[in-house]
Amino acid sequence: MKFNELEYKRLDYNQTSKKLESLVNRLEEAKSAENFLTVFKEIDKINSHMETMISLCYVRHSIDTSNKFYDEENDYWDQTIPKYQVYFTKIAKIMCNTKFKDELYQDIGETYFKMAEYEIMSFDEKIIPLLQEENKLTSEYDKLKAKAKVEFEGKIYNLSTIQPFTESENRDIRKRSYDAKIKFYEENESEFDRIYDQLVKVRDKIAKELGFKNFTELGYIRMNRLDYNQEMVSQYRKEILAEVVPFVSELNIKQAKRLGLNSLKYYDKSFKFKSGNPKPKGNPKELVSKAINMYEDMSNETSNFIHLMNDNNLWDLESKENKSMGGYCTTFPDFKLPFIFSNFNGTSGDVDVLTHEAGHAFQAFMSKDIFPTALQSPTLESCEIHSMSMEFFAYKYMKDFFKEDVEKYFYSHLSSTFSFLPYGVLVDHFQHEVYNNPNMTASERKDCWRKLEKMYLPTLDYEDNDFLDRGNFWFQQGHIFSSPFYYIDYTLAQVCALQFWNRMITNDEDYWTDYINLCKLGGTKSFVNLVKAANLKVPFQAGCLKDVVKNARNYLNSIDDSKL
Repeated sequence: MKFNELEYKRLDYNQTSKKLESLVNRLEEAKSAENFLTVFKEIDKINSHMETMISLCYVRHSIDTSNKFYDEENDYWDQTIPKYQVYFTKIAKIMCNTKFKDELYQDIGETYFKMAEYEIMSFDEKIIPLLQEENKLTSEYDKLKAKAKVEFEGKIYNLSTIQPFTESENRDIRKRSYDAKIKFYEENESEFDRIYDQLVKVRDKIAKELGFKNFTELGYIRMNRLDYNQEMVSQYRKEILAEVVPFVSELNIKQAKRLGLNSLKYYDKSFKFKSGNPKPKGNPKELVSKAINMYEDMSNETSNFIHLMNDNNLWDLESKENKSMGGYCTTFPDFKLPFIFSNFNGTSGDVDVLTHEAGHAFQAFMSKDIFPTALQSPTLESCEIHSMSMEFFAYKYMKDFFKEDVEKYFYSHLSSTFSFLPYGVLVDHFQHEVYNNPNMTASERKDCWRKLEKMYLPTLDYEDNDFLDRGNFWFQQGHIFSSPFYYIDYTLAQVCALQFWNRMITNDEDYWTDYINLCKLGGTKSFVNLVKAANLKVPFQAGCLKDVVKNARNYLNSIDDSKL
């Protein structure tokens, strides 16, 4: 079915809640594992349908935030999802306490039961009003950014369409366009502060209502971190500091030298080469055509996948007025279809969407038949392995996208991969500090961010930009507002993806088979066990980063970047 043919219909809460109440009672009264499983499948069907309608609403609202119908529907779900949570928590309690648990592991999976335990720990009916408030505030943040109008050289842009100017070969244009973008955040500083302060306070209150010391503890439970903890993450951040930060500083010095600069300023970071950044050759339609050719050649599985996406218009790729920022992949479980959302802007990021988000969508395609629905997708750090690895697997085809700039792309992509790691753990460290100290003032939070920036990004120079130098850069990072503690996940996955890259360039015959198997597993295993199943080293393992940095340094040194 084509995307525009997928019917959206709001679930009637009264009818659905009565049905769930009846199923809860039947589940409690089940006389056998077989009977229990029959009822559970009915519950899963409702859950699948609900997820499908929520996703359809979210996508259509993202495509046009000014659409009154979907704006109202989005508000409705913000208020209603927490009310449904009452029933799913009851179901989780029954699941965890049933005497048939051991018999059900084969059909439902042990991972599901562990997630059910976390479901119980992270919800209580009394926090529904607080969850509704949290949803409302995150929607406020999205709407605020979506309405941004950035004035530059007599024209109006949004936060996505201004981006190409920030990568201009002309340094003056880079600075002025970047400052124009930042001006939007500065003009709305008090509003961003208000939204985030209220989010921190409401999340802290939720955690304490549930009996946790602070939201950090609850955040790990919400993220379904089944087999690693704060201490392991803290140690991982220290390894990033020791192994990656010095390497990234080397790369920044080389970049400044390439550009003929004494040092990189904040507006120079995204400009990689004096002759200009690598840009994809072709309009959006041509890029999609090249992506189709790439996935047709890559494997039978990816060929089937890309034709499903293209034939059914399962993407919305170009930036336009009133469209939400960023990019993502979601799924419509009832129809067993993924969907890709993005904002093309003429930079190399357009190609990254066709590899990164397609990696997510491909995994969804490969695991669409897994039961129950909740295990079709793994926890978020595991999800990112599929997407980030796909970016590397696409290297073989990048000449089609970048032509004479392909070597630039390789250098830029791999070096940016490492430059991201310190930033990624900075975001994580910041969130730990914020939620461990929820009574920080707005000013104290900004001081904290700036202090951590100097630790993880020691070469960063904000020059005379007072707004950024006061510690406000993070206003741009949507995850901090809407998905607390979802950011270290990208770095963990990146370390895993880099291992796939290394296996690919060293002609390991099994790397693709391991990747396909990883996609097929969906969320049936926890993060650490999925990594092991893919024959990769767990990122918390000592020495993992050292090997990855060594191989990348050798690869990048083999390219004469002064000629690019």
